[in-house]
Amino acid sequence: MNTDKAFRLSLFFFTISSFIIVASIVVSLIATSYPIFMRDGLSFIIRGAWNPVREDYGILPALLGTLITSAIAIAIALPLSISLAVFSSELIPGKFKIIMNNISDLMASLPSVIYGLWGLFVLAPILHQFVMMPLHTHLGFIPLFSTRPVPTNLFTAGVLLAIMIVPFASSVIREAYSAIPYYLKEAAYSLGMNRWEVIRMMLGYIKSAIFAGTFLALGRAMGETVAVAMVVGNIMRFPKSLFDMGYTISSLIASQFPNAEVYEFMVPALYGGAFMLFIMGLAINLIGFSMMRRMVVHR
Repeated sequence: MNTDKAFRLSLFFFTISSFIIVASIVVSLIATSYPIFMRDGLSFIIRGAWNPVREDYGILPALLGTLITSAIAIAIALPLSISLAVFSSELIPGKFKIIMNNISDLMASLPSVIYGLWGLFVLAPILHQFVMMPLHTHLGFIPLFSTRPVPTNLFTAGVLLAIMIVPFASSVIREAYSAIPYYLKEAAYSLGMNRWEVIRMMLGYIKSAIFAGTFLALGRAMGETVAVAMVVGNIMRFPKSLFDMGYTISSLIASQFPNAEVYEFMVPALYGGAFMLFIMGLAINLIGFSMMRRMVVHR
């Protein structure tokens, strides 16, 4: 067997192995969650009950909590990620650029439990005193801010997620920004553009990378477990405002799984939640890939 053939076979083996692993995960989720869907059907998804004693389960509040925290995280992280990428690539001097990029990469590699502890004891009290209470006091008539806030809630979880995912998104955007051919920037300046106009033009050139970084960050936000479980409040109820305590799918699984085997249908219910999280992530990624392909085709 020559080297070229062995190389092709090894690539084929690793490709098939990756496919088999993903397929086995999906099959495991479906097979284990099957009893709860057979018993409750779609009511498992659209109800908010979570009563292990009565074996009554519904994950809609956790689904809503996942969407709310992820939306808050992306709304905050996207402008921060773009700003950080542009600042580190375009504005900061070379010596400090390396330091800033290293700090950003270090933030991406920190264990989530560290973020959780910092969020619980530092971020949550600061947000409660200087952000949530003023918003509730002055804008409490708006439903989004109507609940009297406590330090740990959906808003705190969303802000913490934003801080956690900024390094991921900014890294993708920064690499794409740095890869733009230099002659495009020179041509823009030769046309009389100022620095802001050049930056805006270059950001338009890498729209697909910005979307890729955004959806990568969104996937991280939706699946984050430990840090969110420490600051989200962990109460199963329908959220009426951003300041309500709640659950996400990941934090629900993390907090309930240790005792799940005591109950007949809790393990299938938790696997059902994991399966729904997988479906949500798959749908978001498919939408993201479709939008990026459309941008590339129309460029």
